[in-house]
Amino acid sequence: MSQAALHLTDADATEALGLALAATLPTAPMVVFLEGELGAGKSSLARSLLRGLGVDGPIPSPTYTLIEPYRTSAGELLHLDLYRLAGPDELEFLALDEHVGRARLWLVEWASRGEGALPTPDLRLRLAFDGRGRRVEAESGTAAAAAWWKSAVAHLRG
Repeated sequence: MSQAALHLTDADATEALGLALAATLPTAPMVVFLEGELGAGKSSLARSLLRGLGVDGPIPSPTYTLIEPYRTSAGELLHLDLYRLAGPDELEFLALDEHVGRARLWLVEWASRGEGALPTPDLRLRLAFDGRGRRVEAESGTAAAAAWWKSAVAHLRG
């Protein structure tokens, strides 16, 4: 639907983006695919967003568990990391259908390994190395996601 890009100068900027996304999260459920190479900042962005939505305590990477659910005052939040999957058929045992329509936010790393078995993303955030920082390209698939991204960037820029 729409695309936009943002430069993040350092890890603090990545954290600030996650907090801005949390502060502006719409009430409608959102599915976000976090894409990029290893080390591009996907997990850092997810952690700061989850922290901004009220997740207390450790936020482990779901690399081995595949899914980490969180119950907060903001609602049910899911963080998935599908890096270790060989294909979407391996997602069947996670019972993701139980979360569709119930989870307020899905953050999915390495979503390409589960495509077809995942809900359609509202927002794709592609993180890439850009000099000493990162570049985030946002592709929104819905009007609500486009408005969310625009609101988060405005919040970030203060």
